[in-house]
Amino acid sequence: MHKYGLELLLWTDNFTKDRLDLIPHAKELGFDGVEILINHPDEFPIEETKRTLEEHDMGINFAVVLDKDTNSISPDEDVRKNALKFMKKCIDVAYGVSGGGCGIGGVNYVAWGYLTGNQRTEQEWEWAVSYYREAAKYAQDKNITLAIEPVNRFETFFINVASDAVQFCKDVGEPNAKVHLDTYHMIREEKDFYKAIVETGDYLGYFHACENERGIPGTGLVDWEDVYRGLKDINYKGWITIESFTPDMKELARLTAIWRKHAPSADDLAKEGLKNLKEIEKRIIGD
Repeated sequence: MHKYGLELLLWTDNFTKDRLDLIPHAKELGFDGVEILINHPDEFPIEETKRTLEEHDMGINFAVVLDKDTNSISPDEDVRKNALKFMKKCIDVAYGVSGGGCGIGGVNYVAWGYLTGNQRTEQEWEWAVSYYREAAKYAQDKNITLAIEPVNRFETFFINVASDAVQFCKDVGEPNAKVHLDTYHMIREEKDFYKAIVETGDYLGYFHACENERGIPGTGLVDWEDVYRGLKDINYKGWITIESFTPDMKELARLTAIWRKHAPSADDLAKEGLKNLKEIEKRIIGD
């Protein structure tokens, strides 16, 4: 059985020591670990989070998202330099909490939502690869995997499909540079779940299990049998994490276009989604 994580953005878009209670709550819902967005690394409660994870025997992974001030492909050289500085701070946070062995996924390779109105250029690709190579080297010394998430065309023009993410990792050339696939984005950009997963192969380092409308996994259009068949055939042993958002998180809901409830509550979404995924895994992969 895979290890299942829960992205805490389901309840908070700014993880602080006041929200440490979400870690044992995720355990009560049946999860093996959590994913936490690092958006303010200088303020992250490192020691408190580490202690809480240990107390409740919970695993941890992280998400990092670049923005306009930390855009690795900005025409402004100072902004590009800020991207690496910010990412190194986030890697330090992840290492401080985990001691290594965790992953950092997300749109951590270019600014999320940055659109030029054109296709990516060779120069932009070179800038991003150079930045990511340095970040991966820094993370490798701390036994941390960096995983780039292809997202849909409305959120980035840079990497939308798994094949481009694999090529990006090859160009980076560091063993801890991996791909982070997310079924919410895959259903918009890929032609075939199974093929995308199998062709990613050993480069797959992290996985988000999300329904097509970010509702309860297993109740929408995602072909979960193809997904788990693909994971089985590449012998993927990493984390499967549920990520979703609710209208209650006003700013996050605005940024991700969540205008209606997809479950009676955040707890129901997490609990029922986990139940559905485990049933599918058992049917396709076995115990």
